[in-house]
Amino acid sequence: MFDFKGKVAVVTGGANGIGKCISEKFREAGASVCVIDVVDNDFFVGDIGDKETLEHFAEKVICKYGKVDFLINNAPPRMCGIDEGSYEDFEYAMRVGVTAPFYLSKLFSKCFAEGAAIVNISSSRDRMSQPQTESYTAAKGGISALTHAMAVSFAGKVRVNSVSPGWIDTAYTVYEGPDAVQQPSGRVGDPCDIANMVLYLCSDMAGFITGENVCIDGGMTKQMIYHGDFGWSLDTEAEKTKTW
Repeated sequence: MFDFKGKVAVVTGGANGIGKCISEKFREAGASVCVIDVVDNDFFVGDIGDKETLEHFAEKVICKYGKVDFLINNAPPRMCGIDEGSYEDFEYAMRVGVTAPFYLSKLFSKCFAEGAAIVNISSSRDRMSQPQTESYTAAKGGISALTHAMAVSFAGKVRVNSVSPGWIDTAYTVYEGPDAVQQPSGRVGDPCDIANMVLYLCSDMAGFITGENVCIDGGMTKQMIYHGDFGWSLDTEAEKTKTW
């Protein structure tokens, strides 16, 4: 479906999960893929929460290819909450989830090719939350806002969009029963659901789309959920045991 021969794609966190699927899809479409991840991979092992690491990575990409066509800011930030999360935990989550995407975009700003695209991987948590997820949620909210800011700054040079995944099972588990039925789509997502959208947003077919966020969550964030309505119920006993 996509032809990216001669293109260079940079994928952060590209050795596992959604990032791995994105990397594989780009390779299948003919692109050269530059991955940075803390786990072993064939291009660059390093922590994007570190400024010098980002600089060394960008230098390697530019020296090898001389350009960047697609930047996919995918690496996930650390999740910690108000009870257990430290100042350092929260700060590190911001470095990985917001600062690194900003800085990589800046480092590549002079070598983005014609028709280049940036896709930031946010989360449906940029608009909804569970308890004790403050660092992850704040980082994902930050990258969603960063998306439209960079779309304006890069206007006419690079299109910038974001994707907000919902429940994506990176082990490709097929769920049945309530886990699947609760979702308007009737199933839990898998990494291909996100990767396909990322490649679309990088393609010429999305040439008039910039500054947008696409939420891919099986419709979960569109449901109105109230106790006692349409089969939904709150475990009131569990609520009674909450401590603050």
